[in-house]
Amino acid sequence: MITIGNVTIKGDVVLSPMAGISDSPYRQITRRFGSAFAYTEFVSTEQLLLGNVKSLDMFRYIETERPIFFQIFGSDLETVVNASEIAASKKPDVIDLNMGCSVAKVSHHGSGAGLLRNVRLAAAMIEGIRKKTGLPVTAKIRLGWDSQSLNYLETVKVLEGAGVSAISVHGRTKVMAYSGSANWNAIGEIKSKATVPIFGNGDVASFQEALEKKKKFGVDLVLIGRKAIGNPWIFSDVRKENKTWLEIKKVILEHLDLMLKFYPSEDDYALILFRKHFIRYIDNTGFPDESKRELLQITNVNQFKDRLESVSMDSRFLETSEINNENINCETFVSLA
Repeated sequence: MITIGNVTIKGDVVLSPMAGISDSPYRQITRRFGSAFAYTEFVSTEQLLLGNVKSLDMFRYIETERPIFFQIFGSDLETVVNASEIAASKKPDVIDLNMGCSVAKVSHHGSGAGLLRNVRLAAAMIEGIRKKTGLPVTAKIRLGWDSQSLNYLETVKVLEGAGVSAISVHGRTKVMAYSGSANWNAIGEIKSKATVPIFGNGDVASFQEALEKKKKFGVDLVLIGRKAIGNPWIFSDVRKENKTWLEIKKVILEHLDLMLKFYPSEDDYALILFRKHFIRYIDNTGFPDESKRELLQITNVNQFKDRLESVSMDSRFLETSEINNENINCETFVSLA
């Protein structure tokens, strides 16, 4: 059990914040399957101040998702602090400052991982958010900008001085993005010196591996990102490959219904958004390629459901899925379909 401000966290693993993935429908499912709390997708503080409806809409959630962490990003101190007040009006439990996004149009403009080059500014943001909102503030960082600037210990120390309540650490540099391997030894080093809870992130492929990382490196909690797409079972001691196709299909349809409810429209918007999840649910299940192609072309929800129900599948399968690093980042998820 972890305490962040006045918020109690129970659990060992949590769904990592991922733009285009960790929206409310999938957060609802992963919370039910065992994710310890819920991170929103990251939201631009500049857009919040401009009154961008789509950006504010990304903070929608339901009570069963709590504890709910709103993740924000920005490069200007006044903008970030003032926008945090708008975020706080939606009653999150915690506000999280993104200091880890490696996408060029975010990090090269001083936001996301760009703040690793200006840690004092990030500290001022955290202190300002705390004072403006009265909420606990956490941060998600990387080990540094590149291998020549591994400033993670300094970053943690400065953020602790600003009153950060917890820090999530992705065990890569900004330049690495999602390539190579996460450095869990560095994450363990951070944990050994930190005075606040530390969450580890990077290359965790199963619930059991998360528990092993937690034990070996002493972190308080483990974030799972790419391997959780299409696999909410990863947040419990239940392996997806041991589930029957009927059980998997039931979750697919539940997820789709949540998407339809959360993104109401007169067209196929929710169904299109759901496709990136669907291809991961069926990846390496033995799902027929022709049926997959047909389903990805269907724009009518009832036709999609009917076609899915008509697919004949073996009751069990072997899950060997790999998600290519280059196909996902903190800004967007690019479908392979």
